[in-house]
Amino acid sequence: MICMTLNFIIEGIRPLFTGGFRSWRHTRTNLALLGTTMFISIIFSVLAVGIVQWTALEGIGLVHWLAMPAWLGLLATVMLFDLIAQYGVHYIMHNVPLLWNLHMVHHSDTHVDVTTGTRHHPIDFICREIFAAIALVVTGAPVAYYIFYRTLTIFFTYMTHANVQLPERLERVMSYVFVTPNMHKFHHHFEAPWTDRNYGNMLSIWDRLFGTYMEGDITQVKYGLDVADDSRGNDLAYQMSLPFRTKERK
Repeated sequence: MICMTLNFIIEGIRPLFTGGFRSWRHTRTNLALLGTTMFISIIFSVLAVGIVQWTALEGIGLVHWLAMPAWLGLLATVMLFDLIAQYGVHYIMHNVPLLWNLHMVHHSDTHVDVTTGTRHHPIDFICREIFAAIALVVTGAPVAYYIFYRTLTIFFTYMTHANVQLPERLERVMSYVFVTPNMHKFHHHFEAPWTDRNYGNMLSIWDRLFGTYMEGDITQVKYGLDVADDSRGNDLAYQMSLPFRTKERK
């Protein structure tokens, strides 16, 4: 909530787009989906504690296999989490039809802002948490590393979705390493190929490394989906049923 509030304030000071943002209906729909996300997070947090205890007991994971100083272990853990539980699962969500059907709910928002960050269909978010659990096993991260990563990724989730316009030079410099608001806005364009670019959450290096990075004229971005009813972007019942509608597919 702190991360959301901070970015909510920032986007109000220097908005990228105006008109139609921060309507109560839009905010209400996204906060309702945030509620399901938080509930699922609680369940997987309990699972995460169990995984941490198991990997520590069995000596499983990167931090147990390689001797390294704590700072390097933390850096490696954050990078692997970002690769597996953010870039990796996001790429799969877009390229496996069954999972894309779930992920459409996130992309059907026609007014992307801070609240869009955690706008996910419950089953979509469960898939994401499964990948986070896999990353926990791969890294063998202790609880402190995991909490640090989750705090960072939540901040970046809200920051990259925020309806904010950073100074052009700052945006460009940051984008060499980090995912920036403009970079992620292209990902929310209503049609391919832009929809299938810029999958990263924290680090832009994965998109650059795997050839999915793109940039362009931010004023050309149009939010929503060309395979969904944009007029029902704030209809919660429609959004919950969107993955199961046979006519609305990529």
